[in-house]
Amino acid sequence: MTEPRLTRRTLIGGATAAAAGAAAGPADAAKRRRRPARRRPRQADVVVVGAGFAGLAAAAEVVRAGRSVVVLEARDRVGGRVLNHPIGGGDVVEIGGQWAGPTQDRLLALARELGVETYDTYNTGDNVYFRNGSISRYASTGPLGPVPPDPTGAPEAFLAIQRLNEMALTVPRDAPWAAERALEWDGQTFETWKQANTHTDGGRFLLDLGIEAVWAAEPRDVSLLHVLFYIHSAGNETTPGTFDRLINTAGGAQEKRFVGGSQRIALALAKRLGRRVVLRTPVRRVHHDGRWVRVVSDRLTVDARSAIVAVPPAVTGAIRFEPVLLPMRAQLLQRFPMGTVIKCMAFYDRPFWREEGLTGQATSDTGPCRITFDNTPPGGSPGVLLGFIEGEEARHWSTRHGDERQRAVIESFTRYFGDRAARPRNYLEMRWAEEEYTRGCYGGFTPPGVLTSYGRELRRPHGRVHWAGTETAEIWNGYMEGALRSGERAAREARADL
Repeated sequence: MTEPRLTRRTLIGGATAAAAGAAAGPADAAKRRRRPARRRPRQADVVVVGAGFAGLAAAAEVVRAGRSVVVLEARDRVGGRVLNHPIGGGDVVEIGGQWAGPTQDRLLALARELGVETYDTYNTGDNVYFRNGSISRYASTGPLGPVPPDPTGAPEAFLAIQRLNEMALTVPRDAPWAAERALEWDGQTFETWKQANTHTDGGRFLLDLGIEAVWAAEPRDVSLLHVLFYIHSAGNETTPGTFDRLINTAGGAQEKRFVGGSQRIALALAKRLGRRVVLRTPVRRVHHDGRWVRVVSDRLTVDARSAIVAVPPAVTGAIRFEPVLLPMRAQLLQRFPMGTVIKCMAFYDRPFWREEGLTGQATSDTGPCRITFDNTPPGGSPGVLLGFIEGEEARHWSTRHGDERQRAVIESFTRYFGDRAARPRNYLEMRWAEEEYTRGCYGGFTPPGVLTSYGRELRRPHGRVHWAGTETAEIWNGYMEGALRSGERAAREARADL
């Protein structure tokens, strides 16, 4: 097997012409005179910033309507927060987003259309529960889903989750700030609600683990209103979302994987778009005057009648807008942080845990990896254990040396799956907070007070500039499904400008 290895990709913009001229001497000036003139701007009906799932879906929708489009992507690849990594023998692992589940209709339909098959996440046997220094096993399936062996904490967490599901139903997906109790719920963190509504250490631990697994953040970071909106968004037009669907494997958001990796979908979309997608082109400035939009990058300028910005809020703030963003939009971007996660994988000759009747899924109160999955390719080898370092653990471990972090991750796997986990063939990790054009994962979230004060700005256009990205989605916010839907919605808005 080829050793899995991540290469650091750094995109460095060249000096501006003015800065270069100020530092240059007569000889340099002569060379500049001999250079060919700067290319004229490309023209299109719509220009899209970002070639993740949202940007590609928006561009595909524009083309479907018979209009012209140019997509500018800063990286040297498409997919955004979705990224395959080859491991040899034609197999890949995903070092970004990877799963799909029930009610993610757009994503699953698009995969079928593009010929990308799915298969079930390995979920046969028992899960591992590690708490207070003790390890135990519990069934991965059951009438109530997987129930950890905590006789007091599990029932309390179950009741708390059912209450959250009921509360979430009252939060409008398209306008969570309009919920009857929006001010009350947006005035507190999930941590505050948890402390007031649970009483056992086990119940609170399980809720903490759920929040960390979904948002890669801590319960103290996230507004309760945001959590409730997110829960309700995890469904479709006819099926309300539930917290269970967010955290479960069977019947949940982690139910299925894509043969050949989830990035195949983005790559296939980009192939359809062809030369309309321009890579290695970080956008620096967006100018609009009410009739036209000019998008300026290091390599290319595009003039269009409408623009769609399809990058995370934390990245949008690095783009200069002329005229400047309205104050409420600018302040929304200041208040929309990303989660913090390190995705870690260890490789073995075969998935030995399956021989012991284990799913490869573990939940733990001990870090750095408190959540694990079996990430083995569909052919059954090599065996791959996947662990997530999330929230506060990720903040801590991102400052440590890579070798130290690797040892700690392997110790986590050994704690849950025995001595055979201590000797992996290879190791791979992805630190998403270090990605210049992402700055974190899984998605952006809102702290208290943001949705009720600034939420109306999420999708409000800035002249002829429209906003896409999974953080703007009403359904499956934060997921690939939400990204696709947001791109389709922004494309409809942009077409109305034409």
